[in-house]
Amino acid sequence: MTFTGKAITLHDLGEGIVEMRFDLDGESVNKLNAATLQEMERAVGVLAAHAGLRGLLVTSGKAVFIVGADIMEFGEMFAQEEPAVARQVRDVNRMICQFEDLPVPIVVAINGMCLGGGFELALACDYRVMSTEARVGLPEVKLGLFPGFGGTVRLSRLIGLDNAAEWIATGQERKAEAALKDGAVDGVVAPARLREAALAALREAMSGRLDWRARRVDRQGTLKLNGPEQMMAFTTAMAVIGAKAGPNYPAPTLAIKNLQTSAGLERDPALDIEAKYFAKAAKTPQAEAMIGVFIADQAVKKSAAGWGRKAVREIKRVAVLGAGIMGGGIAYQAAARGTPVVMKDIRDEALALGMGEAGKLLARQVEKGRMSPVEMTSTLASIRPTLQYGELAGVDLVIEAVVEKADVKRAVFAEVEKLVGEDTIIASNTSTISIGGLAEGLTRPERFVGMHFFNPVHMMPLVEVIRGPRSSEAAVAATVAMAQRMGKTPIVVNDCPGFFVNRVLFPYFAGFHGLLRDGADFAMVDKVMERFGWPMGPAYLMDVVGMDTAVHAAGVMAHGFPDRMQPDYRTATEVLVEAGRLGQKSGAGYYAYTPDRKGKPKKAADPTVHGLLASVVGTATEFTPEQVVARCMVPLVNEVARCLEEGIVASPFEADIGLLFGIGFPPFRGGACRYFDQTGPQAFIDLADGLSGQGKLYEPPTLLREMAAAGRGFYTRQG
Repeated sequence: MTFTGKAITLHDLGEGIVEMRFDLDGESVNKLNAATLQEMERAVGVLAAHAGLRGLLVTSGKAVFIVGADIMEFGEMFAQEEPAVARQVRDVNRMICQFEDLPVPIVVAINGMCLGGGFELALACDYRVMSTEARVGLPEVKLGLFPGFGGTVRLSRLIGLDNAAEWIATGQERKAEAALKDGAVDGVVAPARLREAALAALREAMSGRLDWRARRVDRQGTLKLNGPEQMMAFTTAMAVIGAKAGPNYPAPTLAIKNLQTSAGLERDPALDIEAKYFAKAAKTPQAEAMIGVFIADQAVKKSAAGWGRKAVREIKRVAVLGAGIMGGGIAYQAAARGTPVVMKDIRDEALALGMGEAGKLLARQVEKGRMSPVEMTSTLASIRPTLQYGELAGVDLVIEAVVEKADVKRAVFAEVEKLVGEDTIIASNTSTISIGGLAEGLTRPERFVGMHFFNPVHMMPLVEVIRGPRSSEAAVAATVAMAQRMGKTPIVVNDCPGFFVNRVLFPYFAGFHGLLRDGADFAMVDKVMERFGWPMGPAYLMDVVGMDTAVHAAGVMAHGFPDRMQPDYRTATEVLVEAGRLGQKSGAGYYAYTPDRKGKPKKAADPTVHGLLASVVGTATEFTPEQVVARCMVPLVNEVARCLEEGIVASPFEADIGLLFGIGFPPFRGGACRYFDQTGPQAFIDLADGLSGQGKLYEPPTLLREMAAAGRGFYTRQG
């Protein structure tokens, strides 16, 4: 008996054992896409008709088992109404149930990543044997969803409600030992022994020494909790998970409600409940946005990979100019990914600070078990601190991270260009200053680019690679490839003051300053914008960034875009800087800061601030949350659209990922372009026009007006 498809094959191994192998043609990984699911239904039909079948072994022909459903197919499915989405999910579940109900024991060999729908399929098997190198999990909540192919039903009956709720609501991957401890898998073996161990388990089940029928009955029954136990368990789960998820992420709460509703039901009616709740989650704006983020991330990675393929020269050695926290963070990021670094500064104290930062970050990796002490020592030794420019000879890339002053940077570049090879790329980590302007005076401006890291370097995934007016494609490609090698997500942007991320961030700050001028309380604005989804409100963010840094950058923006970014009033932030309040680094800004038990700055209200701001804050005025959001967000979205119009950023994908990864735009809102779409193009235009008295920052650019007139968004067509 054989079956050969494009995703699945059936092989007769003798003794009545058949192997079902997943190996999707033309793909590096297995996915449960529509074609695979259709093929699986045919294969299950062949198995059901096989009179000599005594046992089924499920394997993968790839380095992973199955990474999940094909997210790229979700758009068409989720465009339907809730009942239609539920029906489609239930149709898949019927096929998985037919697979689960085959009248023989089923053992799966999990050889690599087994996530989402892939793990749900594994849960439909009677026994799971897992490689020590494999990972399992249900990450659907990261897309605003929860498992819809039977995962909530089967996992809760397998490992208990408490464990299942945590697995489903957090979406975290589990290593083999953790999965075994919770009871999600039955055995863990070395990769070389996986097939042998899975076959041995299958033979034990076939012989009757493992009671697979009893296990199947348990998996398909009700939750083993009485009424009071259920009430206590679900009350606790809802309180804990609801508090962690918050109102902006409904999927975890919907998952728990689904579990509670189906707890007393056997498999098939429980799967009906799961399908209905899954459809509710799928139709939320959060799911649309978070799936959009995944798709955008894939598009950005594909674009970066295309740039990387253009790189004709590998960067084998890097120099960082300017130590301190930023320089040390960049040096750590390169060295930790295998690239030796020369870190140059003009002061021993700065070098000590930079090496200390790198050492601290490496020590954290050791504490987390991600690096051995020997690896830490070796990595730290690959960072060479120096006061001498001569040490730069032979480096392939120089990353400048000195003080944010154009004249200082130009002087450094002029000196460095004389000392490095003709093919050496020089990159500036400037956050706002035009790359074209900084390249003035260089003899090889084609080898000069921007490479803007975000602080803290080790945590922020984004790097903006800025293509100056004379930057060569080869220099841009090599820099993109290096950013990828450092574990970052690079986006290529064209040159202008602030580039992309900071250019659109400062209109957001301008909206905040305008609110204060008109009598809003900064703490209230922070609370509203944090409820909107930002990790911190604008006042708190400026305290973290550094008030003097924010004022300096605002000046650069105002000089570059005077028609809309030059305020005609003194801002509250300027007043606080003049008073010596620079934010966390000085212990006081909009808020006061004292070290907590771990030495990290702890925010507290400071009543003296209101007196300092009295001259620039208007008569106290109550603003609704909707007004606060509009005043802050409309300028940001408008500036994103201007950047797209001007070609500063290539696509809505790059724009949204830039904001998500660079400044923490709320993931459940999907980015500024997705936010425009979900607000509704015409509704956004009406909102902006209603704020026209606030100045040109609130004036929608032509692109947005045209989109609204055509009834289309960046990603969607309205109506």
